[in-house]
Amino acid sequence: MYGNFWENLRNAFRHNNNSLYKLIAINLIVFMVILVARVMLTITGYGDLYSAGLSHLMMPASLGKLATQPWSIFTYMFLHEGIFHILFNMLFLFWFGQLVHQFLGSRKLANLYVLGGLAGALFYLLIYNLAPYFRGAIDSSMMLGASAGVFAIVVGAATLSPNTTFFLILLGPVKIKYIAIFYVILSFANSAGANAGGELAHLGGALLGYFYIVELRRGIDLGVPVQKVGIFFENLFNKRQKVNVTYRRKPKTSSSFKPFSKPSTSKPVTKSSDEASQEEIDVILDKIAEKGYEALTKDEKRKLFEFSKK
Repeated sequence: MYGNFWENLRNAFRHNNNSLYKLIAINLIVFMVILVARVMLTITGYGDLYSAGLSHLMMPASLGKLATQPWSIFTYMFLHEGIFHILFNMLFLFWFGQLVHQFLGSRKLANLYVLGGLAGALFYLLIYNLAPYFRGAIDSSMMLGASAGVFAIVVGAATLSPNTTFFLILLGPVKIKYIAIFYVILSFANSAGANAGGELAHLGGALLGYFYIVELRRGIDLGVPVQKVGIFFENLFNKRQKVNVTYRRKPKTSSSFKPFSKPSTSKPVTKSSDEASQEEIDVILDKIAEKGYEALTKDEKRKLFEFSKK
């Protein structure tokens, strides 16, 4: 998880429990495909075909249009056109996603991203179809980008460990709760501007990120349905064949001698007392979900960090 970034990104789909790199890789791949398609179709005189194709993947504000392309409520959260749009989204996803991955694991990070994207889309639909200000723009408004999912991860990380500090250029050390608050306020202030749809999606994702962590601390994982879908596709595309093993119990004998066991002269392998077991890590993660990262002892933080490097 904390090795070379590009090496981890290149091998994103070869390993399990690395949804952070999978999400970044998917966004980058889709961006490159769209970039090539836009350039090639535009210079060959088929720019209208490109625009029409992209619009079928973007999230529409119109309920009628959404009914004809329901998949767009999911596909829009992986689409970017501008280089700076995807750059800043992926940077925030990487920085804050590492914290969520460390605290809650790979699957819950993916849950946050997908649920945040869905919440952003629904909030965008709701406001555009209810607020008088947007009525004239419903039919022509569409949005794309990972911002709603990223905002869910940003606010989720800030809710989990609000006093974790990032070092920002020109500003120095800043607690992530202030970073999250700043961007939420900025999105709210711009929600009636030129990028109103995107800013509303940010707010929807941010709300989801907060409530996801709050509910998780109560023992309720809102992302279970998303997780089950993810596991289904993992199993579907898993090429490794499962080996069925049957076990037949041997009849008990009065002798304590075990005829199928061989004496061994090698020393048993023991785990270092400093090395955390999976059970200990599960207990630590439960403690984080209940009380937050700051409640961990130094030894628990060390064990969590060492385990995350495996």
